[in-house]
Amino acid sequence: MSAIKLLVVLVPALAMLWLVWRTDPDREPPLVVLGTAVLGVVFGGVALWLRARAAAFTHLDMDIRAAGQGMALLFTFAFAAPLGEAAKVAACWPAFRSHHFDEPYDGVVYASAAALGFATIESTLVLFGHTGSMGIWIARVLFALPAHVFFASAWGWGLGRARQLREPGAHFPMLFVFAVVGHGFYSHLVYGRGPAALVAAVPLLLGMGVVAFFLQRDLRRRSVVSDRSRITALSIASLEALSRPPSLRAFREALKNRDRPIGWRWVAFGVFIHLGGMVLGITMAIVFGHFVHVDFSIIDERDASTAGPVALLVAGLLTGFPLSGYLIARAGELPTLFEAAVGSTLALAFTLTVLGFFAPVALVFALALAPIALGLSCAGAWVGREEA
Repeated sequence: MSAIKLLVVLVPALAMLWLVWRTDPDREPPLVVLGTAVLGVVFGGVALWLRARAAAFTHLDMDIRAAGQGMALLFTFAFAAPLGEAAKVAACWPAFRSHHFDEPYDGVVYASAAALGFATIESTLVLFGHTGSMGIWIARVLFALPAHVFFASAWGWGLGRARQLREPGAHFPMLFVFAVVGHGFYSHLVYGRGPAALVAAVPLLLGMGVVAFFLQRDLRRRSVVSDRSRITALSIASLEALSRPPSLRAFREALKNRDRPIGWRWVAFGVFIHLGGMVLGITMAIVFGHFVHVDFSIIDERDASTAGPVALLVAGLLTGFPLSGYLIARAGELPTLFEAAVGSTLALAFTLTVLGFFAPVALVFALALAPIALGLSCAGAWVGREEA
């Protein structure tokens, strides 16, 4: 069993480290990357020891079963998440000070290495610190691993940008706060709640993968273009081929309303269409569940066997957003995503407010799904929009 635990910890971490290094156009020195990962293990161990000591001293914990939901969230966001990200920054700092670290993509590589080192020691302590049925704990560490890389890559890009411009700037502080908040919330779902809460982490994990794909593609393209000596007719043709799928810049441009007034009427309609889409999606999920004999009354986040009904409801809810975004863009003959995005945001804000008053427990899951829902709405509007 110990060998299996070690394989679960090491194989995915090493595979992801190799993948991050392999996608770097400049291929940073392997020993420096590995050294950063080792420092991630060291500083991660110190941070996790401090977290354990703080939990014992304050009688707080990340787990809601030990501290309650409010206190678990307080401990996560006020102490555990900032300490964890700070440990990764400390592990990345020697590489940042070296001459190898000279562009934004280098920040992604070294921050990812530090994060994977941190994840390795955390996963080891989690798996060897729990006995009995290990299936759910293996699932937890596997869910947690990509998030370590994703959120560390954000502030890593900020560090690389600051190094490239030779000035501090606001990128790193803003992205560090984003990483603390985003990773803290994700960790609350993975480690702080019951096993069924992992269902809510699945859309977030898929969303991270999509965003990471587009960011990695755009960053690689910028790295290649910035090196004038390597631009040839072949490389330009390759970049054009890579640019055929919509890029993040294309999505940003499609969110703007430069050449036309904002269609506030369609924003208002969008709120009601998105609310209707949510109701329709959940209703379809319930009808389908009734047809295949799914018992929704057994849902309990502490019981992993109830994840199936939860997943069905989540899928039904999210299905309504791309459909709503498509209908808004199509009906209004809109060339941008602005109206659909604002309508979706307002509908989500209304839903979160209502849940905050009447179902605080459901509010956590709704917050987890909100970014994915907004992205799906924009994706639907992208398909339905008229080309400018």
